[in-house]
Amino acid sequence: MRKEDLPDPSGQEIRAFVCGPTVYDYAHLGHARTYLAVDMMARYLRLRGYRPYVVMNITDIDERIIKKSEETAQSTEDIAREFEKSFLDDIKVLGIQTIDRFERATDHIPDVTAQIERLISAGYAYETETGVYFDVSKSPSYGLLSHQSKTDLRLRRLELCSTKHHPEDFSLWRKFDEGPLWDSPWGKGRPGWHIEDTAISMKYLGSSYDIHIGGAELVFPHHEAEIAQGEALSYQKPFVKYWLHTGMLNVGGVKMSKSLGNVVKIRDALSDYAPEELRLLFAKTHYRQTANYSRSRLLQSKKELKSMRETLEQLNSCSSARMAGRSDLRVLKDLSHFETGFTVAMDDDFDTARALRLLSAFLRGIRSAIRSSKIASGTGETVRRRILALSGVLGIFAA
Repeated sequence: MRKEDLPDPSGQEIRAFVCGPTVYDYAHLGHARTYLAVDMMARYLRLRGYRPYVVMNITDIDERIIKKSEETAQSTEDIAREFEKSFLDDIKVLGIQTIDRFERATDHIPDVTAQIERLISAGYAYETETGVYFDVSKSPSYGLLSHQSKTDLRLRRLELCSTKHHPEDFSLWRKFDEGPLWDSPWGKGRPGWHIEDTAISMKYLGSSYDIHIGGAELVFPHHEAEIAQGEALSYQKPFVKYWLHTGMLNVGGVKMSKSLGNVVKIRDALSDYAPEELRLLFAKTHYRQTANYSRSRLLQSKKELKSMRETLEQLNSCSSARMAGRSDLRVLKDLSHFETGFTVAMDDDFDTARALRLLSAFLRGIRSAIRSSKIASGTGETVRRRILALSGVLGIFAA
């Protein structure tokens, strides 16, 4: 990973794309972990004077949706809309408010087929009797994001199919004669997963944009495929400047997965804990690192949040009879140091964990000063206002 400074804000727009959910089931805490990180990043960019514009795709056609349709006798559209609504409800409750537009894959089939036609015309893709595939041998950057050599990639047999030119080639369009189908120049079928995201992101953000965000498990093959498609379509112009990947989520000390039966749905977690408690829990871990979810960690977050809120309330009741003196000046100086440290931490790859540690330490000092009656009411109001303004990027204090 290499860090680079963002250009001076001065109202500059930051265009970002987020890999959204596949809506075949209720969203889980792995989704929450990634999308809360996105929300905190966007809030902070706004605070610093940037204008983030964030687009998220909704994958509403997928083999898992089709399988659920076969099992339940519901239409794939009804299933997708049901779980899309539940997802949007969940993230609203979590206070995720910085996604500017949500775009469904099925609303962009014409954009998908147009991109595939361009890739075929440019010599990057080919048709067979089973579909249309991207020829990865034509992509000079394929494998760079995941740090894989061409030899490594040749060992990856994606989407086993005897009609592909190379085992590592990936599908752009699959031909089918049953299930949900769309017309295309290559016959009826369904789009490949990777081309859906490229079609949506390039339509709303352009052929080269600033930030792409998703879970670490998407680096290969999904994000590698997106880069290959995007740069082929833009004559090898860099597809994305910055790739931000969130780490895995452990539940009860082990990786969350369906096979282990430890998947926690967002709605289930919210039935036991407040949204701000979940936000605090995830903010404690840098977004690139593995996060840990457990009852004991949430109870600790609940306790910490209660203490921080009590401190903020106590700042409202500081003595109004005393004029600000030396102790108040010291508090304001400490506040200024905290604000600088918080900003430095967030400027360093959105390090919410370090920013939160600084906030906790500063509030401990404030509690001590309040107990000693060393803060005047005017100073207390100033400190509270400035803490809320800065910590708003974490969203841990309800409005």
